[in-house]
Amino acid sequence: MIKHAETDFIEGMGLILQSDGMPRIAGRLMGLFVLHGGPFSFTDLAERLAISRGSVSTNTRLLEDLGVIERVAIRGERQDYFRLAQDPYIQIVERKRARSIRARETILRNADSFSNMAPEGVERVGELANFFDVLANATHRALDDLHARDGNNDAQRGSRVRPTMAAE
Repeated sequence: MIKHAETDFIEGMGLILQSDGMPRIAGRLMGLFVLHGGPFSFTDLAERLAISRGSVSTNTRLLEDLGVIERVAIRGERQDYFRLAQDPYIQIVERKRARSIRARETILRNADSFSNMAPEGVERVGELANFFDVLANATHRALDDLHARDGNNDAQRGSRVRPTMAAE
């Protein structure tokens, strides 16, 4: 049985991911994995969150693709199990950075073709490419920060969790 504080956390994660355009159930699953790590079977996940196995299947695939969870085998078991991936937050940021770089490259690849376009349109295309460049650079700095924190926290693993809040 999930406790009240856990339920609030899990539901909160659902709302966070939903506000980013992701399925709410994916966020709820992520919340469960953050709290308990896993491994969980499809049945475990469906029962704990009172959702269908189809929803579990769809949303675990999504979280796998994002690098948040990974599929694991348990000796003697025929069903799939999932657990929180190693460094899931780094995986998320790396994927965001890669998408920003690809978007910028796609925009710039076509920029030379716009010679007949009005200067304002060309300027807007440049602003869009710059936007993705800024995102790529920001996620690069975020990765550096996450790696630095991970390196500094190796000795503290297993100690009581104390979330850090940016002072900025």
